[in-house]
Amino acid sequence: MITITEVASKKDWSLFHDFPKSLYKDNPYYVPALVFDEKWNFNPKKNPAYEYCETVCFLAYKDNEVVGRIAGLVNQKLNEAKRERKVRFHRYDVVDDIEVSRRLFEAVIAWGKSRGLDTMIGPIGFSDLDKQGLLVEGFDQMGMFITLYNHPYYMEHLAQLGFVKDVDWVEYKVFVPEQPDPRIERVCDLACKRNGYELLTFKRKKQVIPYAWDMFHMYNDSFAELYGFCPLSDGQIEMAIKQFISLVSLDYVSIVVDKNKQVIGFGIMVPSLSEAVKKSNGRLLPFGLLRITRALRTYDVLDMYLIAVKPEFLGRGVNAVIMNEGIKKAIANKVKYAETGPELEHNDKVRSQWKSLDTVQHKRRRCYTKSI
Repeated sequence: MITITEVASKKDWSLFHDFPKSLYKDNPYYVPALVFDEKWNFNPKKNPAYEYCETVCFLAYKDNEVVGRIAGLVNQKLNEAKRERKVRFHRYDVVDDIEVSRRLFEAVIAWGKSRGLDTMIGPIGFSDLDKQGLLVEGFDQMGMFITLYNHPYYMEHLAQLGFVKDVDWVEYKVFVPEQPDPRIERVCDLACKRNGYELLTFKRKKQVIPYAWDMFHMYNDSFAELYGFCPLSDGQIEMAIKQFISLVSLDYVSIVVDKNKQVIGFGIMVPSLSEAVKKSNGRLLPFGLLRITRALRTYDVLDMYLIAVKPEFLGRGVNAVIMNEGIKKAIANKVKYAETGPELEHNDKVRSQWKSLDTVQHKRRRCYTKSI
């Protein structure tokens, strides 16, 4: 017998956060979320997204054992701006039993309908900085710290339940060349001389903070038209700054300003934390924080977290300045390759950045939709 219960107690929340670890305990490619981050995300007193989001979480039991979980989310701000009535699903994990999936989705659909919503999309979370997109290709590739991993049968469950593709994201391994790319260097040099661009360098993380607010406000402008994007509030920006500052290596923070010292583009890469987080099973104590600190110092793989250019500066060499610096630093630090985060499959402006480099598209993830 399958039973669905709403997450409410402290014990429920522990089961909700821990279930994926047992589901994937023998999977070599799964990277768990940090438990600390997940608890923060679902705490309305700490996550500023709750200013305009409402959530519900469910657990599925079979024979008194947890066999699935799911979260529902309503982004009121985005629904009002887009004149839509969508409920999102995320944190969906389940054993290979279609009836368990069916019951979990029925619970979220009923919750969404009670709020007058008519469409479900997902997996997609609180914001564009949250993990999103069901993995549909690349199950034999190590997950990234910032992306989801799931079993292949999830696709089959969603198809049987009437979900269809809404949009896909693709991901690449971008291999570091032996030497800087002469074409990118020429574009970079010409853009800087002609337009007065300056690439900022920093010796301490606190020097980045005065620019960080401008970076994320610009990020809002740059990503405004992308699928499912909701501009970050000031509270979310403050939270993002704290999270990114704690992880970034100054070698891979590239901020470009114009002749008036205004931020017009930035890129953030971070040494891969996948192995460190996996070894600690998503926990910071007793050794998780130590492993993360070590991974930030000793690495040969980079994760590309964010790259954004002010819309009016697109096609004017800002990307070349960011890429040229990243390539030079990666070569100097003997990095083998960098992994991109998910890029919308139809976002040719982003994907064209890698055309002069050796790449392989190794993962694909999907956001599904269904009328409810």
